[in-house]
Amino acid sequence: MDWFARAAQTALLLVVALLLLALSATVSAVLGAELPPPAAARYQRLLTRQAHMQWGLNAPIAAMAAQVQQESAWNPQAVSRAGARGLAQFMPATATWWCEKLGLSVTACQPHNATWALRALAGYDKFLYDRVSARFGPFDRLWLALRGYNGGEGHVTAEAKATGLAAPTRQQIDAACGQARRAKLHCAENLGYPARILLTLQPRYATWGPQVLPVTEAAR
Repeated sequence: MDWFARAAQTALLLVVALLLLALSATVSAVLGAELPPPAAARYQRLLTRQAHMQWGLNAPIAAMAAQVQQESAWNPQAVSRAGARGLAQFMPATATWWCEKLGLSVTACQPHNATWALRALAGYDKFLYDRVSARFGPFDRLWLALRGYNGGEGHVTAEAKATGLAAPTRQQIDAACGQARRAKLHCAENLGYPARILLTLQPRYATWGPQVLPVTEAAR
């Protein structure tokens, strides 16, 4: 009996150990998925500095970090199939326009340079954010600005007009995607862009700086 008891106890301990090991692996995988990729740490100070220069001390750093992850996965040499380049994935024409707007020479326009790219991302985000009506709360305002970054500010403006409303909500503007100049087939990507940045990726950078949260969460 003693032998059987010891064997049963050993088997039980082995099962418990295996269960704990499996649980530990699962927790590690979940937590790991919620952390920024290792490459991000290299650019944290640089992004923070550029964001503060463009937005002030309350800059939405977590959202911009999430945007960089979405755009380039923190690869300064990234080049998309469409030709967008660098950490911020500026198209060549947009990069040239942005440099001209800031009075910079063509040689100073360097999308693959991390400092230029993060300064441009923070500045262009602020430019688009300021052009969205201040009647929107910060979350909806940044959401619409990000849609402009991804697919063009003009499309978002046209969709707001397509609602036929004097003061449409952000949700009504989103619902009008594909009813103006933008082809309907591009709406899933354009609407998914701010959703992934603000709702999925942004929380991973909560320790970097302020997040921009929906009204219901910000009020907690």
